[in-house]
Amino acid sequence: MSELKELGLGVIGFGGFGLFATQHFLQTPNVKLIGIAGSQREEATKAANRFGATHFDTIDELLAQPDLDIVYIATPPFLHYEQSMQALRAGKHVICEKPLAMNAEQGREMVAYAESKGLLMVTNLMQRYNPMFERIKTLIDKKILGEFLHGYFENYAGDEGLAPQHWFWNRELSGGIFIEHGVHFFDMFAGWLGEGKVEAAQVCKRDGTDLEDQVNATVRYGDTLVNFYHGFTQVGRMDRQEMRLLFERGDVTLQEWVPTRAVIRGLVDESGTRALMDLFPESILDISANYGGKDRAARGRNKEFEIAQQVQIRYGFDHNKMHLYGELLRLMFRDQTSAIRYPETHRKITEQNGLISLLTAVDADRLARK
Repeated sequence: MSELKELGLGVIGFGGFGLFATQHFLQTPNVKLIGIAGSQREEATKAANRFGATHFDTIDELLAQPDLDIVYIATPPFLHYEQSMQALRAGKHVICEKPLAMNAEQGREMVAYAESKGLLMVTNLMQRYNPMFERIKTLIDKKILGEFLHGYFENYAGDEGLAPQHWFWNRELSGGIFIEHGVHFFDMFAGWLGEGKVEAAQVCKRDGTDLEDQVNATVRYGDTLVNFYHGFTQVGRMDRQEMRLLFERGDVTLQEWVPTRAVIRGLVDESGTRALMDLFPESILDISANYGGKDRAARGRNKEFEIAQQVQIRYGFDHNKMHLYGELLRLMFRDQTSAIRYPETHRKITEQNGLISLLTAVDADRLARK
């Protein structure tokens, strides 16, 4: 068996997250960091030295390296289109931080150009590699708690590190909260339910300013509605996220923006309890009630159900969020590099995921300002 060719990685933008992600990407076998560019911070030079890589003065110098195969872009959103196209035109595969671009036209052009050249143009929507994502998809698809009826995601985010001058608040640089941040969660629900359509959206400005710090959108997936709220308003230590999915015979609450913990509540028969415990292994099962005789009959939405127990299951409370985050980055990068070597490889994240999540965010942003 021939040895795999070493893939050369270049990084554009090397702030805190760029360094965090690169550390995980480089744990992939047969990958070498060629160099970094697009950052003038002293810490970037120190990090490049740590990996034995070159800190190039310009992006063009980095892209000219003959052993460079794939470029990871970790710069603010307003640079994604220009820098991605620069890398694609140099014949390099691209993995870009979310969002794919600042608007629909840019996103479509990037994906179409990459496709025409046989190159990757992937948005880092690493949530799809979370085992929790697959477990929830199975719960929905197999209807273990009945039909999915409604969902919400609520992001009570801290803004302590976001001074009023930070690029995050500047729509010309970030695209606004839906585009800069919301794409992750639009993509998660699209992965579970299919492509959605934004029905309504709203935005709130901080008192006495033009600073938009809260947004809300309602997205329809088939015959079900999901609400998405993002507020960057909290003291950092109050930062938290919660997602809930409602079914005919129960609900699931997920916590953290990279979900590590789940609480599943439901009315189930014997096979339902077993299916839930198989789906969420090593979880804690609490039984709130047992039912027998005529009490096993239940009715909802004009449907008859037979139930044996009311249960609550707690799963994943011993998982470390940052460790899981790192693992998702490793899985995403290995998936994409496998596709470079073996183009027929099925990928969990494709170019279309980045584009569809961007288009949803653009629609939400447009409706919010009508």
